[in-house]
Amino acid sequence: MKEYSNGDISVIWKPELCQHAGICVKMLPQVYNPKEKPWIKAENATTEQLKQQISKCPSGALSYR
Repeated sequence: MKEYSNGDISVIWKPELCQHAGICVKMLPQVYNPKEKPWIKAENATTEQLKQQISKCPSGALSYR
């Protein structure tokens, strides 16, 4: 499990659950870029944008707190 914060919300990624559907990259390409390290830059979106995108993750690999 890995966490990435924007200072208000922490995005939690569980790589073992990820099905690589790509919905995260399509919805928020400024946040999710698998070619970069770290590949999640939560600071590039608002808390509401992150919550909306995470709710659409089909595998449950992404969550937040």
